[in-house]
Order: sequence, then structure tokens, then C-alpha cells
Amino acid sequence: MRVELNRREFATSLALVPLAAKAAFAAQDVDPAFPIIDTHIHLFDKTRPEGAPYPRDVPGGGEPVQGMIALPNRYRQITEPFGVVGAIVVEASPRLDDNQWVLDVAANAPNIVGLVGRIDPADRAFGRHLDRLRQNPLFLGIRQGQLHLGLDDADYIGHLKLLADADCSLDVDTPRQGMTAPEVLVRLLDEVPSLRLVMDHLPDVRFLDRATKDTYLTYLRELGQRPQVFIKLSEVVRSWGGQVSTRLYVYKDWLDELWDIFGEDRVMFGSDWPQSETLEFNSYPNVFRVAQAYARSKGPSAMEKVFWKNSLGPYRWVQRLPSQRQV
Repeated sequence: MRVELNRREFATSLALVPLAAKAAFAAQDVDPAFPIIDTHIHLFDKTRPEGAPYPRDVPGGGEPVQGMIALPNRYRQITEPFGVVGAIVVEASPRLDDNQWVLDVAANAPNIVGLVGRIDPADRAFGRHLDRLRQNPLFLGIRQGQLHLGLDDADYIGHLKLLADADCSLDVDTPRQGMTAPEVLVRLLDEVPSLRLVMDHLPDVRFLDRATKDTYLTYLRELGQRPQVFIKLSEVVRSWGGQVSTRLYVYKDWLDELWDIFGEDRVMFGSDWPQSETLEFNSYPNVFRVAQAYARSKGPSAMEKVFWKNSLGPYRWVQRLPSQRQV
């Protein structure tokens, strides 16, 4: 297995040569005055003996669009030209043991500054699992979808209170939660007001029917009044009419709506690497560029917050390299 992995890694490194050149060109005007923290990436290795449930296997065989392996060294080669010095891993596997696998991988990868793991609050052993994983300072919190299933469960809510008491955050798998996400989160914060929440991959609701859009935005604005709720500029770049658009004006009206609700202190950059490659191979330059163009339009202070300082609010990530300064 080790021989196979080396062969794959070698092939991957060759594929990165033209991308590195493209990235270097695209990153010529990146501001080096502050470090960049990417708050949303995924790590996996489907060639492990035990396999990996994420990303999903391709029907009929073959490799997923993102490839079989996504590890810190590959990520570093892609992102260093953009000034990215650290990343937060968001675990997409539901297997409890995979939390430890990511932590073990991160131990030898100082560009990984934290893990948002997966522990199901419906698990009776939630507290025990949390205590064990929290012993590693890189473990920052958990990601969860379908939170509505536990709103009326005292044990479920009790476990989320344990999460808050442990100074951990809760990432919301917003697509999995669906259009009810803002309403569910308002109810959840009424139960656990000290919990720090992060919403990722928010949908563009501009083209939904009026009633659905109005309900969504009403609760989203309520979340905007809760200072411990943060959002990510992730999964912003999309395909329109079969073409991937990197023109800011396509997204600006919706991003302005989110900006007006949450302000410059609670918006963060997240690339969703390498999941973003399901949309466009070698997607990082375009994903980065759209977020950069939008934040830059808000001024230098906003740029610094979106790409660096705001990530410290919900995550309390670990500085592992001098370049990953926190002040």
C-alpha cells in the first residue's frame, strides 16, 4: 500500500506543475501583509486499507472527481502562491475513528491549524468522545447537519451544551440542513445561547419563490443579531448555463445581502478544497479570486478580516508556524 501511495503522490505532483505556474501568475497581487487562513478544506485517502466513505465512490468504478487522495502536502503546493499559511480541516466522514486519522495526519503537517470533526450529538457517548478528542488542541469543534432532529431531545441539547462548555464550535452542514437552516439555528441558540455557530455553503436564494426567500431571510437576519454566528464565503463559485463563472457581478448582489446581515467581522474565506474540484478541476485559483475580489471591494480592513482575523473568532485555531501569527 505504501508503494501505491507513493506512486499516486508522484503522479499528483506532476499534475500540479502547470497549476503551480497558473497559481503563481494568479497570485501576483496577493497582499503579503497578513497571513491567510482557509477555514474549509477536506482531507482523505481512499487507498487506506479501511477505505474512506468520503468522497463517494464513482458509480461503475473509477476515481472520484477530486481524486483518491487529498493530503496536506498536495494542498500546500497548490495554495502557497496565494499566501495561504494555514487551513482548518472540516471532516466529511461520519466514522468516529476518522477524526483521529485526520489528527494523526495533521500532527506532521503544520499547515493544518485545526480540525472541525464529526461526533453525533445523538450518540449517548458524545461526552466521552468529546473529552477524548478535545485532549488534542487541534480539535476545534464538530460539524453537523439535520439539527432539527434533536431540538426536542433533552440529551441532544445537553450534548451541545457540553460542546459549548468545552469552548468548541458547531459548524452547520448548511446544504444538508436545507432551507430550514436559519429557523432551526435560531431555535437551537435559544436553547444553547453560548454556542458558537458557523454556517457554510449558504445557498443563493435570489431565485427562489418569494415566500421561501422571505422566510429564509427573516430567520437569517435574526441570526445576524446573534454575535456568535459566523458564515463562510464557501461554495460561492457556481456553474451557470453549463459554464463556471468567475465574474464577481454574478454573485455580488447575494454576497452583499449576506454582508449586510453579518458584517465584516463575521465572514470568513473557505475554499472547500478539493470538493470544489467537482465543479472545476484545479479550481483553487478561481475560488480564491472571487472571494478576494469581493473582500477587496470592501476595503483593506475587510480583506484582512475575511482572510485571517475573523477565523480566530469561532475557531481559536492553533498557531504552528511563525507565519500563522494571531495578532
